[in-house]
Amino acid sequence: MSHAPRLVILDTDPGVDDALALLYLRARPELTLLAITTVFGNADVETTTRNALYLRQRLGLDVPVYRGAAAPLQGPRGPSPLHVHGENGLGDLDLGDFIAPPVDPGAAHERILEAVRAHPGAVTLVAIGPLTNLALALRAAPDIARQVAEVVIMGGAFGGGNVTPYAEANIHNDPDAAAAVFAADWPITLVPLDATMSCVLSNAAAASLAHTAGDGGRLAHDVSRGYAAAYAEHEGLDGCVLHDVAALAWLVRPDLFEAHEGPVTITLDKERRGQSLRTNAPSNVQTCLAACGQTLAAHFVESLQGSTSR
Repeated sequence: MSHAPRLVILDTDPGVDDALALLYLRARPELTLLAITTVFGNADVETTTRNALYLRQRLGLDVPVYRGAAAPLQGPRGPSPLHVHGENGLGDLDLGDFIAPPVDPGAAHERILEAVRAHPGAVTLVAIGPLTNLALALRAAPDIARQVAEVVIMGGAFGGGNVTPYAEANIHNDPDAAAAVFAADWPITLVPLDATMSCVLSNAAAASLAHTAGDGGRLAHDVSRGYAAAYAEHEGLDGCVLHDVAALAWLVRPDLFEAHEGPVTITLDKERRGQSLRTNAPSNVQTCLAACGQTLAAHFVESLQGSTSR
């Protein structure tokens, strides 16, 4: 039995793994992208928006790109992780003579509200950057929480962070927004580092994609070389982690994850600011605490290879 594709708004801070996530989303017929909304995070919002516009053009995506939050709800934006995503946010990928067109009009959180209201109960919000745009949407219209199909978030860590010993980058970049999002009454699936760190695209697999998956495969390879080098230096990995791909893969292959229900709260105190905490109580939140990482990485490769034949 075939099902109608799931409508997705991708809230993103491109970002190398964000680019890989867009490649995966384009390759999956089960997912229909309604819009891309941008946020600061892997770079400043001007850069992440430029990168989203570049990826839209290169991937041939016929969707609007809306610029979102430039800073967290409180305080200044933290420094960009240049050692991970490069000076241009896309692993220093050569963007050629690309000149960014004007961004589509409207603030990201306002456009999120409009899209959800236009498709009540049918839109899945996939947030793979800081959660500021989602928090602003909630602040403007708290009732929106009951109108979305699902919120899928890549973020958080329960076994140790990647920015501090306690906090993961997307949550750490705006803990106040994350706290508001997890306190809202909408169905949330959280895909934290505990699950994503096992999802490694090997260097050999990336090289294979460059030869077997058309321009998308070449983009996946080229954009991830500096990213893989950072993982080799800091984690000793032979490849790069598919953090953001994993969040989208939850929508297509939930069988690859071990999910547990329970509330998630975000610590806002000084030293542990941005730490994610969970319990086993009944909740509208489920957390993927493990993933079949090798199978997910193979699924990503097969998806990109398969998309070239459609």
